Amino acid sequence: MRNIALIGFFRAALSAAGMIVLMLPAAANSELATGASSGLPVPRFVSLKPDKVNVRAGPTRGHEVTWQFTRAGLPVEITAESDNWRRIRDWEGSEGWVYHSLLSGRRTAMVISKHKDELVPLFGSADEQGAVVARLQPGVQASVRKCTGKWCQVTGAGFDGWIAQERLWGVYPNETLP
Repeated sequence: MRNIALIGFFRAALSAAGMIVLMLPAAANSELATGASSGLPVPRFVSLKPDKVNVRAGPTRGHEVTWQFTRAGLPVEITAESDNWRRIRDWEGSEGWVYHSLLSGRRTAMVISKHKDELVPLFGSADEQGAVVARLQPGVQASVRKCTGKWCQVTGAGFDGWIAQERLWGVYPNETLP
């Protein structure tokens, strides 16, 4: 009878230990709110500094270059950090690792549309009833000047105005930027 009680005790103890182990990833996830190397939020949007940026399969120079960006200022999302390396994701969902000095904190965004050939209106003010000052094609790159949580003021080659925040890749929904 005593052996049965001990077995029950050990099962309960192992079950409790298992629950603690199962809870560890959740605690670790809450710690991932900031990057271990930079202390900055992860995930976060940044932009590419130079015209040519090698994207690697892993966080060292020894890892294979899987592709190369060839346009400065493109928005990318940092999804992880490892020492001086950042795992990034682009607007198409592709991920890879780049060296931190190739990234800039300057906020840029890419215009996205709901339909393939749809032109996205750019307004003179943060108001859907306001004057349309331009219509932008999907894929147009812009510098983000400020965001209210619903609207972003953007500038680019030949345009300056306000765009619905949901029409940009490079800012989070409801994100505000001063």
